[in-house]
Amino acid sequence: MATVDQEMNISVESSRFHFVKLFREHYPSGFLRKVVAEVIATYLLVFVTCGAAAISASDEHKVSKLGASVAGGLIVTVMIYAVGHISGAHMNPAVTTAFAAVLNFPWKQVPFYAAAQLTGAISASFTLKVLLHPIRNVGTTSPSGTAVQALIMEIVVTFSMMFITSAVATDTKAVGELAGIAVGSAVCITSILAGPVSGGSMNPARTLGPAIASRYFKGVWVYLLGPVTGTLLGAWSYNLIRVTDKPVQAIPRRFSFGSRRTRAIDEQSPSMGPLDAF
Repeated sequence: MATVDQEMNISVESSRFHFVKLFREHYPSGFLRKVVAEVIATYLLVFVTCGAAAISASDEHKVSKLGASVAGGLIVTVMIYAVGHISGAHMNPAVTTAFAAVLNFPWKQVPFYAAAQLTGAISASFTLKVLLHPIRNVGTTSPSGTAVQALIMEIVVTFSMMFITSAVATDTKAVGELAGIAVGSAVCITSILAGPVSGGSMNPARTLGPAIASRYFKGVWVYLLGPVTGTLLGAWSYNLIRVTDKPVQAIPRRFSFGSRRTRAIDEQSPSMGPLDAF
């Protein structure tokens, strides 16, 4: 009996060792750090944007619609400067997918990033559900008119956001140091326009989190299809007009929140921390 238990323990340890070895072979050192950074950044993004939206919808004297849009743009800016050097500060599954589609981000890391972003969004939404009680819908987005109108609006505004993101995050000619301001401003401007039509989500995680917490799923497909389509079109469009004679992989290091910084992090050998076990 003891022999059987020992063999089982050895088998479990062997499987665990094999998994860790396989993980280290396919993912860069400190990858878990990036995933945690995405959870935190997306949590704060959804907490601020959806919290402001929920309060504005409940009482516009406390937070105006314009104020809610500005808050959304500012939190994007702040998070880019806070964790852009760690994870790239995507905070959006559609952005991560678009970067991967144009080969600026590894496809094998996309599921982990998307899971982290959804985890952060759902956690923030349930936090708001508790803090803003009895407000029923905590920053949910739904079409004000028809679903088609909302879908087209989400595609257009997300295209704009991703086009600007691609410029400041991947092009040597762009001023990478202003990435946070550029992208945050784009989010603010487009959300002011899109708010009355679609709610200006531009982010599947930002819609799914509040929808799950509020149990409100009206037109949720619009906010899955629209942002993904918009980001793909935005990334591909900028790739067509990119002003550089170097491939993206050859772009020198410089601060920005996109793929350039992520690759720079992967090439470094940071000191070991509590999240570097993998």
